[in-house]
Amino acid sequence: MVDTAPGSPGLAGLDQLLQTRGIEREADGFVVGCAASRDGRSLCFATGEGSLFVVPRAAAIAEPAVWRRVDGHDGAVLSLAPDATPGGFLSGGDDNALRRLAGADAAEPETLATGRRWVEHVASFFDGRNGLIAAAIGKQVELRDARGALLRTLEHPSTVGGVAFDAKGKRVAASHYGGASVWFTASKNGAARELNWKGSHLAVALHPAGEAVVTAMQECELHGWRLEDAHNMRMSGYPQKTESLCFSRNGRWLATGGAEVVVLWPFSGGGPMGKAPTELAGVPEAICTRVAFHPQHDIVAAGFSDGTVLMSDVGSKRVLPVCGPGRGKVSALCFSPDGGCLLFGTEAGRMAVVDLSQR
Repeated sequence: MVDTAPGSPGLAGLDQLLQTRGIEREADGFVVGCAASRDGRSLCFATGEGSLFVVPRAAAIAEPAVWRRVDGHDGAVLSLAPDATPGGFLSGGDDNALRRLAGADAAEPETLATGRRWVEHVASFFDGRNGLIAAAIGKQVELRDARGALLRTLEHPSTVGGVAFDAKGKRVAASHYGGASVWFTASKNGAARELNWKGSHLAVALHPAGEAVVTAMQECELHGWRLEDAHNMRMSGYPQKTESLCFSRNGRWLATGGAEVVVLWPFSGGGPMGKAPTELAGVPEAICTRVAFHPQHDIVAAGFSDGTVLMSDVGSKRVLPVCGPGRGKVSALCFSPDGGCLLFGTEAGRMAVVDLSQR
């Protein structure tokens, strides 16, 4: 990491890392999501125009010509996730379809399911042997196996705002108006554990060890429940609605957007209640719109409303600029599974891949 004190080399050229170790491409519209396959060999971006841009990771930067555009959906792509298998991707669209793209060499996506409602959210789990898919469609979450076969339909009281698996695939959580619901994935007919709190609950995150569920709310705050005793946890003070939140690999920290800085809530020792959050460097007059934790280290990548992307070390709070402003609001951000690659996309249709591996 480099220091961002005044006059330091880290501020000399905010685009230096992207220019020297990355590649930037133009999409055909708003970048809805980005993902790396679970084996790390393929990278994918999805757009609001229905396109999937897919590229082999090994050639993404060195050989720009290998980037391919695939017709993903007949309409907007609404969600993108790595597949519940080693390679490939899952996408949901406003054409009511759940589709699978089997890696960078696939000619076209395979349709896993179609229905009468938009597939607004997709999440997946894979542990090296078994996989699960969760697709949110209106008030329902369809739980499927890795092949795409329907295992169970999970009913909720209102439209699902987000869906997430825990780190072991034992639970899946869905947010909705009035709270969240947590289901055991191995149960064939068990009821959900209902976590209630008045208001509209949008994005959701499950603690890696299954200790807590946290949602981003319409009211510019977060709400959480400690699963051991259903204790409520309120996390407020945001100037804008939080669009992105994620736990660190060990569950010690929850990184969130919604402010001019990256807000980290501590989740060790009973949770964040009564504890002040940690703030990492941000961008003046710009809101953090996307966050992603490194899969191996306590490093957070953050994208902002002006197009800036930063990486910050939680312990030292040192910052490494990835790129500066001017590319539009960052709307998608993720690391590859090994942490050696960072992907991001913007509302203005910019897609970027940065090589973080040691040389």
